[in-house]
Amino acid sequence: MEKILMTPAGHAALEVELKHLKSVARPEIIRAIAEAREHGDLSENAEYHSAREKHSFIEGRVKEIESILSLAEVINPAKLSGAIKFGATVTLVDEDTDAEKTWKIVGEHEANIESGLLNIKSPIARALIGKEEGDSVEVRTPGGVRSYEVLKIIFA
Repeated sequence: MEKILMTPAGHAALEVELKHLKSVARPEIIRAIAEAREHGDLSENAEYHSAREKHSFIEGRVKEIESILSLAEVINPAKLSGAIKFGATVTLVDEDTDAEKTWKIVGEHEANIESGLLNIKSPIARALIGKEEGDSVEVRTPGGVRSYEVLKIIFA
């Protein structure tokens, strides 16, 4: 199977979530299922069915995280330099509007555009890979082609 690229922070966040699911969420939902069972007829017991559904979700998420972590290749951006690559924090200026944007290029399981974490498989990240400070890059977006200049690249 293909390795999943992750930053140390992304890997740590998944480990924290996994620990919480196993040590807090799972025991809570098991108690809720046992409590709902005590209410009698399970065929019409909404609490029981809701708890079972939550249990199923938790178990699925545990398996998903364990799979991701088993395939994870953790790359520490602080040890990198040069052109834009995985783990780089990139500041761009939109050549049409002069608006600055800063993104960190991360793996798909830690991406969150609202937090400035850009999926390495996204069109913007793919267009940026290999570029250096001062380079211009054109990115095809649903709204049309956007032109950016790379202002700064940080590996931290």
